[in-house]
Amino acid sequence: MKKVAVIMGSDSDLPLVETCIVELKKSGVPTEVHVYSAHRTPEEAIGFAKGAEAAGFGVLIAAAGKAAHLGGVLAANTVLPVIGIPIKASALEGIDALLSTVQMPPGIPVATVAIDGAKNAAILAVEMLAIADADLAARLKDERAKATADVLAKDAKVAAQFND
Repeated sequence: MKKVAVIMGSDSDLPLVETCIVELKKSGVPTEVHVYSAHRTPEEAIGFAKGAEAAGFGVLIAAAGKAAHLGGVLAANTVLPVIGIPIKASALEGIDALLSTVQMPPGIPVATVAIDGAKNAAILAVEMLAIADADLAARLKDERAKATADVLAKDAKVAAQFND
């Protein structure tokens, strides 16, 4: 099975990014976590991206706030899919990070989830890997079925309480 890399621009992003890591591990996906900054350690970020495919990675997840160039730096140096998590880390409430992550030039895409959307980044990465992995696809389908059952149970409870 391919691995997923979770790379954050600062260790201050870890409390939010842990949601992503937990979700990946829950899905049984091998996960490697690093702190590489697009601005303070660009050589390390570029080197990691350039070697990621050969190292067995299938998807890279980049979490960054403010200028949020990490996803773009990684995407510019690999053909693997890159998912960006814009982090709410400034007075602009993450809008700056969202725009920096989503506004990539043609030919260098970064799939972008919601501001602080770490769980969805993990799920999207698993979905990408599941294209070529039937076991992962089955696990995703099971999780969706459980989520549907949970919502329908809540609906029945609320309906029984309030509907005549």
